[in-house]
Amino acid sequence: MEQLYEEKAARLRDAAELGAERELPPGLTLDTLPVLLRRYCWQEPLEQVLERSPEELYEVVVAHFAIAQTRPEGAVLVRARTIKEDQDSPLAGRTVVEVVADDMPFLVDSVTAEISRQGRELLEIVHPVLVVRRDITGVFQELVNTSKPRECPSDGLVESWMHLEIAVEPDAAQLRALEGDLRRVLADVWHAVEDWGKMRATAVRIARELEHRPPHGIDQNAVDDAAELLRWLADDNFVFLGYREYELTDADALNPVAATGLGILRSDVDMASASRALPAAAAAKAREPELLILTKADSRSTVHRPVYLDYIGVKAFDEDGVPTRERRILGLLPSGAYVDSVTTIPVVRRKVDEVMARSGLSPSSHSGKDLLDILENYPRDELLQISVAELLPIVLAVLHLRERRQTRLFLRRDPYGRFFSALVYLPRDRYTTNVRLAMQAILTEALGGVSVEYTAHSTESILARLHFVVRTAKGEGLPEVDVAALEARLTRAARNWSDDLLDELLASCDTGPARELHRKYIGAFSDGYKDDFPAAEAVADIARLETLHGRDGAMDLALRTPSGAGKGERRFKIFRIGAPMTLSSIMPRLQHMGMTVTDERPYEVECLDGQQVWIYDFGLTSSLLAYEEPRPELLAKYRATFHDAFAAIWSGEAEDDGFNALVTAGDIPWRLVAVLRAYARYLRQGGLTFSQVYIEQALVHNADIAKLLVRRFEIRFDPAYTGDRDADEEKVREEIVQALSEVNSLDEDRILSSLSRIIHATQRTNYYQSTVDESGRTSPKSFISFKFDPSQVPDLPEPKPAREIWVYSPRVEGVHLRFGAVARGGLRWSDRREDLRTEILGLVKAQTVKNTVIVPTGAKGGFVVRSPVDMTDRDAWQAEGIACYRIFIGALLDITDNLVAGKVQPPADVVRHDEDDTYLVVAADKGTATFSDIANEVAISYGFWLGDAFASGGSVGYDHKAMGITARGAWESVKRHFREMEHDTQTQDFTVVGVGDMSGDVFGNGMLLSEHIRLVAAFDHRHIFVDPTPAATTSYAERRRLFDLPRSSWADYDAGLISEGGGVWPRAAKSIPISDQIRNALGIRADPGAQPGEGGASGVADSMTPAELMKAILLAPADLLWNGGIGTYVKA
Repeated sequence: MEQLYEEKAARLRDAAELGAERELPPGLTLDTLPVLLRRYCWQEPLEQVLERSPEELYEVVVAHFAIAQTRPEGAVLVRARTIKEDQDSPLAGRTVVEVVADDMPFLVDSVTAEISRQGRELLEIVHPVLVVRRDITGVFQELVNTSKPRECPSDGLVESWMHLEIAVEPDAAQLRALEGDLRRVLADVWHAVEDWGKMRATAVRIARELEHRPPHGIDQNAVDDAAELLRWLADDNFVFLGYREYELTDADALNPVAATGLGILRSDVDMASASRALPAAAAAKAREPELLILTKADSRSTVHRPVYLDYIGVKAFDEDGVPTRERRILGLLPSGAYVDSVTTIPVVRRKVDEVMARSGLSPSSHSGKDLLDILENYPRDELLQISVAELLPIVLAVLHLRERRQTRLFLRRDPYGRFFSALVYLPRDRYTTNVRLAMQAILTEALGGVSVEYTAHSTESILARLHFVVRTAKGEGLPEVDVAALEARLTRAARNWSDDLLDELLASCDTGPARELHRKYIGAFSDGYKDDFPAAEAVADIARLETLHGRDGAMDLALRTPSGAGKGERRFKIFRIGAPMTLSSIMPRLQHMGMTVTDERPYEVECLDGQQVWIYDFGLTSSLLAYEEPRPELLAKYRATFHDAFAAIWSGEAEDDGFNALVTAGDIPWRLVAVLRAYARYLRQGGLTFSQVYIEQALVHNADIAKLLVRRFEIRFDPAYTGDRDADEEKVREEIVQALSEVNSLDEDRILSSLSRIIHATQRTNYYQSTVDESGRTSPKSFISFKFDPSQVPDLPEPKPAREIWVYSPRVEGVHLRFGAVARGGLRWSDRREDLRTEILGLVKAQTVKNTVIVPTGAKGGFVVRSPVDMTDRDAWQAEGIACYRIFIGALLDITDNLVAGKVQPPADVVRHDEDDTYLVVAADKGTATFSDIANEVAISYGFWLGDAFASGGSVGYDHKAMGITARGAWESVKRHFREMEHDTQTQDFTVVGVGDMSGDVFGNGMLLSEHIRLVAAFDHRHIFVDPTPAATTSYAERRRLFDLPRSSWADYDAGLISEGGGVWPRAAKSIPISDQIRNALGIRADPGAQPGEGGASGVADSMTPAELMKAILLAPADLLWNGGIGTYVKA
């Protein structure tokens, strides 16, 4: 803080130093300027001073002094000016108001109130109080350097200087008018302050007169109350602003009495115009033999607070008790009068006592104390103005209302016909700004109001209170009002969304469940939800949420057409239990379904049970939507299709891609969309050159043909179909051909024709099979398998197998090629997702050639894992591979005939278009060496006739890896070739590079068939391993360890055993550093085209990409290249 004070002082010194460079106004010297700056900013907040530059501080203070240089005694100086943007001033672009006046109370309040009354924005205010000396003409002589204006010297003046900055006002006429208004206000302040003492004395004088000469015909209690009230006001309980006396004429006019005015009423100018006949209601009140008039004036105060003035009139009476004169006091009750106990305020105290007495309640009773509390908190202005006869029924009604959640209106008419006073009690939790504004509008309209003031009172009570004062147009009187009808309107306005919710729940279900649901959800919905949806819709949402209750991650959906929606417009709600969903995860799925998301509104639902619940509401539009009102039956069907599809996509049962637009464009269920997707993916495996996106677009552009394709599939394979299957399929084929004739694009024609032909080439499918979970719930299978007659499949590469099965799911894809009725072969875990069938076809072609002397033909299969799994997590990666292998085996068996008691048993719910086919035998291959037991387990669970003979190997057969048959056979060839070079591989060291890793059958077994192998380098689909100068003995032991380690990879190799310069790198690396040792071991030479300075000192690159290093390994000058992983690095 001390540092800030130092910065302020420095800033003021810098501002003062500018005076030496600039011309000062008359009367301001270089010696006075620093003092003026300090006094001017003495009481300003540090931050406010430091926000201004020295130039700005100088400009503010010096400009203010310029208008204050001459001020005659008692004069008020006001200047309003706008400094234009193009002026050379730090205040450019601002409107500044400067005031200089004698210091007195209420100056700042009154000036700022007038600026606010005009609707102007006050941006800044500086209000120093300075002590100056002036000559007799008011010219500035000296600034007294004091921070204590109260200790002003006898020849000094205490002045209030005000610098205000307001919103820019470019109109000069407006600025002159503002100056005039501020002078008028400051004149009122000066008059009120100057006559303050006189007005207080007058109040005491009138009180004394009442005490010594009470008027005839007036109750003594009323006289005592009036005298006490006047003395109480004079005892600093009233801000006296004006006083004047008025004569009541026979014509019911009040004529001002000359020379009686004080304060803001002191002027005797235009007294004739001030005399006017009273309105009928006011005239009647003036003639009443009531001593006191307690009300509000028609005008607002220009002094201190901009509120309606408090009006206190004391009547004078003649000897017959007839009113002849009114002594009027205007002013403001201070804040204390609104918080002090009602028992301390004259007049009010007697009213309270009379109300308590008439109520019949003991002050010491519970109800009596409650009644007194109501009176204590009753609006004070009302207590002063209201009669006991009016007050008593109101407070008794409020007393009975206190524990009831009701809305009540108590309306009082101003006896002078100027305003209505409306007290509104309502349940506290109903009181909001919106409710208050609604009530304000209702009262204004019903009561003919032109202005409304309000106050609000809320405590721990269950009720809140609003007090409205609704003023009507002058001279028009007060209209007659149906209070009961008006109260009913206010009650409706006070109803909140929760009330509507209870009504809707009671209308939709029994009372008990309705109230329980209301209790559960009354505070659950956010304000945003309540603003956007009516309670009736919330009831429907609650019903959906209740069905999801307690199921973490559960989801429900609601697609609807909002009223007044244009073609293709929808609203889509997602109901979610558990963690919130992100917009970035939802939008792509909806877009792939052909929707454009126009807006998104999330709502959290906070249930009493603490369960996390979300409702998401999306605005959707799509040009693909064809099912509009007035076809509600189609719209209802489409809703169900859309809901099912989105739920399947979100859960992962369906893929998230452009095929899903067929749900929107063709109202095709998601599983049938999956059929088209599966066919398209197979055709691309079989050589169809179009991208998947292009195929998607072709189907969506021709949604009617897509529906025909689906229809053809259903007729051909639905077991429940009762028509003439062949004839009906032919009819649909002809419709497809006819529709294709209208397709303009040759590419789209080819795509759609291929899909139609492959449907007909399909012999079997498991699409209509179902599975039963542990709870007994039946559901479709998560994968689809198709058996093809390859001779009918368009554009398949040769040779074509005799039978082919394609398996599709979002999790796994697989293919099985069989070139004869009786043929067996291994199933491979492949990583070639884009050309799996090409890989398998190459393998089976090689197998056919290799096994010609054994069996006439062969079979091969393979699958790829589609779900992303971190390959560095061996357990998770292996678990996913096994799960996908199980799916693949099950999918093959789903559409394979069985033998039961020697008879062929077709698979359930499969329509067959081929002959009996019971032969299916599989074996292990790359990645599946240990999976035979798994395959047999699946076969046994299916009751397949081969049982544990279904898959060769395993615990009851041959373990390829344990026996190492392939590697040992190949190694005999290695030994023979080396013998021809006079080298004994079993006793002499030799170098090897290879393809594979130690977990593999062929590679792993082979690299353990000699302890003299010096393995220099190898790679598989995951890693590259380089050991430039390996030690045969230690490297053999480490390879043995990896061979025995389940699911090992080169990354498990002990780095401490690798020779200098070597290492293990992932194939995903951007580059691999090449050491001198690696260059020497692999024979890497300089690129003949390399320029001097490129690469290392020898001209050989310091690093290589994984592909470049793998090529170098294959070309390395090693004694042996051991290839144990065909298909892992070269596409056939």
